[in-house]
Formats: sequence, C-alpha cells, structure tokens
Amino acid sequence: MERKILPRVHSPLRDHIVEMPQAIYACSGIVIHGRRIKSLVFSTDIAIIRNCNADAVLAVYPFTPQQAVTDAIIRSASLPVFCGVGGGTTGGPRVAALAQDAEAQGAMAVVVNAPITDEIVAQMHAVVDIPIVCTVLHEDADIASRLDAGAQMLNISAAARTPEVVAAVRRRFPDVPIIATGGPTEETIARTVQAGANAISYTPPTTNELFRILMDKYRGADFR
Repeated sequence: MERKILPRVHSPLRDHIVEMPQAIYACSGIVIHGRRIKSLVFSTDIAIIRNCNADAVLAVYPFTPQQAVTDAIIRSASLPVFCGVGGGTTGGPRVAALAQDAEAQGAMAVVVNAPITDEIVAQMHAVVDIPIVCTVLHEDADIASRLDAGAQMLNISAAARTPEVVAAVRRRFPDVPIIATGGPTEETIARTVQAGANAISYTPPTTNELFRILMDKYRGADFR
C-alpha cells in the first residue's frame, strides 16, 4: 500500500511547541467518550499545556488538590484534562467531593494515588460519571479490588521498572486500559508500549529548560 503523505501546517508564532515523542504513537490509545487518547502531557504548567501536541493533560501535583487549581487548568487547556483528586496525602470523603467537583468543572477523568482505599474508590464511583484512574506502583498491588470498587483505568508509575510492571499487569488483566509513564527517551517509551501500555504520560522539559535553550539561541545571534 502506498504510504500517505501527512500534511503539516505551521505558523511563525506557534511553530515552537513541545512535541510528544514519536514512539508514543505506536500504542493503541484509549477511547474515552469517543475521543482517542494516546499521549498525556504530565504537567500543571499552563504555558506548557497550551503549547504542546499531546492528546490530553495529566494534571497531578504534590499538594492537596484544590478546586481553584483544577478550574484554572481546565479553563486554560484546549485538551481534555485528567485531574488528580488525592488518594495519598488527601484521603477520606474529601476525595469523592473533589472528584465530583472536577467532573462538574469539565474533567475527562479523575486520577487517584496508590494509597487510596477501595472504600473511597467506591464512594467516587457512586457520584461521578467519568473514568476513575487508579495509580499502580508495583505488580503486587491488589488491582482486582480496585476494579471491583469502580476503577476503570490504571496509571502505572513504577519508575525504571514501569515496562516490567506493565507487562505483569497486562498478563493478569488483558483488557484493562493502562496509562503508563514512558520515561525520558524514545527507547524507554517503546519498551513501555511493547509491554502493553495503551497510552503514555510524558513529562516535558520545564519552562526553565526550554527558556534556557531559547536564550542560548538569542545569545548567539547578532541583533545589532
């Protein structure tokens, strides 16, 4: 079959964006409410979110979730947002309340951290009509109980062991949708996809790193 040419349209001011690694596009993707998600940018930086080509945003941060933060990200993003609503530092009924608020604000899905209890997942499932994504840190996690409680997707984050954990979970649960951290290179992302991840979360360079590259370019130019 003849390979199709993929047209690309650029503009002078929007040509400088954060692009997702090509290895991500080998994964199957996850279809949520008719929209296919392959890549998620792992960031709460609105400037990054507005200037990347990811399919969705993974908005998880190391503080107790706040409605003001969720609202700011969802309002600013042109992409669907997967919102972190706690499960670690933040627990109890507050998590279900935050999940309900995130849905009302327009989140595509809510994400909870690994320490979450099945009871709280069940409470969330009773009040939201968007997917609940449970984070998994190792292959020995009781994933079946999370799914029984109402989780519909997994977010596997096992650092350098992520491909191995994805493979182990995929053997046990061949049909469950899996998002996984892909690591920093095309090679590590490819390994994670081959292990069975359906979608990949990618941590972009920080705005400081991107600005340093831009400033180095400016320093080498002659503006006189």
